[in-house]
Amino acid sequence: MSKQLRELQARKTTLVKEARGLTDLAASENRDLTDDEVTAFDALRARIDAASAAIDREAALIADEARIGVDHVIGPIVTDNREADPRRGFGSVGEFMQAVYQADKPGQSIDARLLLGGIGAAAPSNYGNEAVGQDGGFLVPPQFSQEIFRLSLGEDSLLPLTDNVEISGNSMAFPKDETTPWGTNGIRAYWQGEASSGTPTKPVLGLATLRLKKLMALVPTTDELLDDANALTSYLPEKVAVSIRWKANESILFGAGNGIPLGCMNGGAIVTVAKESGQATQTLLTQNLAKMIARLPPGSFTNAVWIVNNDVLPALFTLTLGNYPIYLPVGQSVGGIQLSPYGTLL
Repeated sequence: MSKQLRELQARKTTLVKEARGLTDLAASENRDLTDDEVTAFDALRARIDAASAAIDREAALIADEARIGVDHVIGPIVTDNREADPRRGFGSVGEFMQAVYQADKPGQSIDARLLLGGIGAAAPSNYGNEAVGQDGGFLVPPQFSQEIFRLSLGEDSLLPLTDNVEISGNSMAFPKDETTPWGTNGIRAYWQGEASSGTPTKPVLGLATLRLKKLMALVPTTDELLDDANALTSYLPEKVAVSIRWKANESILFGAGNGIPLGCMNGGAIVTVAKESGQATQTLLTQNLAKMIARLPPGSFTNAVWIVNNDVLPALFTLTLGNYPIYLPVGQSVGGIQLSPYGTLL
């Protein structure tokens, strides 16, 4: 039976049920059909007759086609759902890496799972070519790439402290507004008297266009490591994530801004607090901390973080104000450096 014939028969069955519903309702109420119900019944009857005629035509065509050898048998519909699998059919990241390695060997057939989702970024070579997988590289299945990214956001990662903007292209233009509420330009507020006109102000906006740059880790491996899928799965993702995390942190703090992020220590927003008069080098005083905190803009205290070099910790742990420690958590249930490095400053 053809698909079209089944659809026509299903349509006729639905129409007959609707017509039967009208007559059954009138019978249950011991009455004749109302004028509106008669009109609806006649319309359904006409549609039933049209469906019957269409069924007869389709059945006649099927019979004619059967006599000339046209087959209308429809088997089960099969769809390929491998692209919907976040692992693209691979059991582990190690298995994926082994498939990529085998695809680059001369005379070896490419694992079909590698071709799901398209060709990825260019692999190292003496020429630029992304025409085939072994020259262009292969996209890492989403679950494996997301796992590496998740590992790169460890507890010491600075990336979660930044603003994140999702974009769909390779670049984005960001509006810039460097005015302040207490400045002399930009959007400002004024007191307004009764029946007096307001003072109009407008924002002072600039535009910064940023293009995407890749942060990547290229890891040559030995044949012995490639033969061990479990070792690849447990070793490489963690090491790659640690390297990416360190490089991202370094760029957020000290990036030069030329093809990499402009770090906060090299940007125009940095404020340097001078040491105290007579203060020895490589020492830390309470006044240093107080003046550092005093330079925070109003409204930023709840979001402020302090990034300190580990070499400062010995002086910080023993720094006191009167008889009270500056940094060490104090309380009956908390003592020593139990909460370090997430203790309370001042």
